[in-house]
Amino acid sequence: MGLLLKIFIPLLGAALAFYLYSAPENFNEEMLRGKRVIVTGASSGIGEQMAYHLARMEAHLLLTARTEARLQKVVEHCLELGAASARYISGSMDSPSLPEELLREAENTWGGLDMLILNHIGQSGFTFFSGDVGHVRKLMEINFVSYVALATAALPMLKESEGSIVVVSSIAGRVAGPFTASYSATKFALDGFFGSLRQELIIDKVNVSITLCILGYINTESAMRAVSHVIPDTPAPKEECALEIIRAGALRRREVHYPPRAVGSMLLLRSFAPELLDSLVRSSYRLENVRR
Repeated sequence: MGLLLKIFIPLLGAALAFYLYSAPENFNEEMLRGKRVIVTGASSGIGEQMAYHLARMEAHLLLTARTEARLQKVVEHCLELGAASARYISGSMDSPSLPEELLREAENTWGGLDMLILNHIGQSGFTFFSGDVGHVRKLMEINFVSYVALATAALPMLKESEGSIVVVSSIAGRVAGPFTASYSATKFALDGFFGSLRQELIIDKVNVSITLCILGYINTESAMRAVSHVIPDTPAPKEECALEIIRAGALRRREVHYPPRAVGSMLLLRSFAPELLDSLVRSSYRLENVRR
């Protein structure tokens, strides 16, 4: 099965990547110059890299994450890279007051908002489901409910600016693999909520775009720590991933798949051969390294 996976993934991924990316797209970094952007989960990983890309594009940045010391360093580097402005608010996204605090800061400082990038996640292991329903509830609060709360709070300003919501999700929100039951549930929820919200905005003729980012295995510290001992594949670079997310948001695309071949292949197989996909996924792990 491992050999089949190596054959099918490149071929199917290439086909979907060609379909999705063959149309010309006129992305210019100046599109983000002066834009007012909130990035959550910005102290490390993809969020940190998005902050740096946006800083080089001379955007105004409001960053948030749990760790204040790391946020301070990211903000300092953003200013060095040329950000029009950069500030932060530290806190946990499961706090009911944080969304209003962030949006109040955006209103008082900038007078509005152009782009909301939702990127934060709670801690979750890569292991058999233990039956811990409490952990599912907590993870749902951070990975899903806080996304809804922040997007809801931001919508009035985004409607005024005709702005964008960018939702960083995962292939685990489209393909239910083993060892990620709680995490996968939160990502499926994001897909359902923001897909439905997009439809309602279109019906109401509200010009706020929603971009859903379906990501595969990326070389962030948290991902490498969680799954590198189980997944033998080479992870995709977080710097390039971050740039693809920003580009998709600026172009107001419906979705971005990254890395495109790997993610595209899995989505095609899910539609046409779901049982084969399940088998290929199971065979791709080093099962002897999975904790129970």
